[in-house]
Amino acid sequence: MRYLGLDLGSRTLGISVSDLSGTIASNYGVIRHNEEYDRLLLEVSKLVDELKVDAIVLGFPKNMNNTIGPKGELSLDFKDKLEKIVNVPIYLQDERLSTKSATDMLISGNVSRKKRKKVVDSVAATIILQTYLDRSDK
Repeated sequence: MRYLGLDLGSRTLGISVSDLSGTIASNYGVIRHNEEYDRLLLEVSKLVDELKVDAIVLGFPKNMNNTIGPKGELSLDFKDKLEKIVNVPIYLQDERLSTKSATDMLISGNVSRKKRKKVVDSVAATIILQTYLDRSDK
């Protein structure tokens, strides 16, 4: 079972993909969208078809006190719209601190600030997807 991991930001969408067994997540890339969510929905739909994805894992940003803020609402809205155009299940995965973890990982790997900016969202998407894949209750 192949999964697509998504980290939705206000200007970029980090993307990761699992292997065919649904065990290991890998970076796939970043789509810059500048809040053009309708175009972004179509691009994700194309990826689902091209990569033969069986399910999507969308990062769900909650506040540290477990409430849902504006970014969480944006993810819920994106999920609702995406469900109308793709024929695969979409699961939400708590993504608190995933971008910080991704940044810390890149810093520890001595990745330059300029290069980090280009890949941090994809690495965050990989962390989100791998966290989901590691869950025993999926």
